[in-house]
Amino acid sequence: MKNFFKMVGIASTIAFCSSVSAQTTLKLAHAAPESDLQQTMSLFFKKEVEARTNGDIKINIFPQGQLGNDKQMIDGTRSGILDFSMVGVNNYSGFLPESAAFTLPFIFPNRETAYKVLDGAPGKEVLTSMEKLGVKGLGYPESGYRNVTNNRQPIRKPEDLVGLQMRVNSSKALNDMFNELKANPQQIPVAELYSALETGVVDAQDHPIGVTLSFKFYEVQKYLSLTQHAYSPLVLTMNLKKFNKLSAENQKIILDVSKEAVDMQRKLSIAKEDEMIAELESHGMKVNRDVDSDAFLEAIKPVWASFIEENGDSMIKKIEAAAK
Repeated sequence: MKNFFKMVGIASTIAFCSSVSAQTTLKLAHAAPESDLQQTMSLFFKKEVEARTNGDIKINIFPQGQLGNDKQMIDGTRSGILDFSMVGVNNYSGFLPESAAFTLPFIFPNRETAYKVLDGAPGKEVLTSMEKLGVKGLGYPESGYRNVTNNRQPIRKPEDLVGLQMRVNSSKALNDMFNELKANPQQIPVAELYSALETGVVDAQDHPIGVTLSFKFYEVQKYLSLTQHAYSPLVLTMNLKKFNKLSAENQKIILDVSKEAVDMQRKLSIAKEDEMIAELESHGMKVNRDVDSDAFLEAIKPVWASFIEENGDSMIKKIEAAAK
């Protein structure tokens, strides 16, 4: 009888250990502060995946660049050190030049057009291309439309940018744009940008409203001009090998929740934008809505010409077709 209970105990221990080891713990990283909608989306993603997989998958979230800058997060996701990452699409342009078309200034006149393109054939083509990098593209959350902040003056026309020490991201199109407009663009990681603005290394930057608020750039910037010169898509990716190792059921859950999380985050981004602008004003930022968009469109034509010369116009034509 003692041996019987001993065997039952061993069997129970084995079953318990098997249950514990069956749980898959995954890491999701992004660069934004916990107050940002990227974190809101990440928490939704975590909650829904864990609930729908009945705890088979657990997700730990690492915000605010805890696991590295955008490039490091991409490298980590490709290698499997990270499981999920959410970064700006512009960070993939070196690997996938066609994706750089999504970052061209004024390529998306409104969000409806952006969603049609990113959720349609052009966006799906880029997500599929990511598999050759070892990552599974899951969808395009948004950061929003980029707007210029600075400490000199409101930006109403292209000439107002002349001579500004301008922080830019890694998008070649945006670097080319600010060069064309005779600003002095400098690439600085977003994690270092507050300090660069505070110390005067740069005196201007461009980000969507949510980022300007969540990173508290209002503390070191006086003017916000709603130039909306470029839509700023993010991309959520997963290590491809990790995705392929999941059961078919759990793969479907990841894909379904990704779409729901992106849709939720986009809706929040739209719903909260006016509220966020008002909050920036309450912190003392002077908001300029008087922007000559036609003048900017005319001034950046050489940027589009340069992109087409280097990459062809195939993706631009696909974007125009999908936008109809």
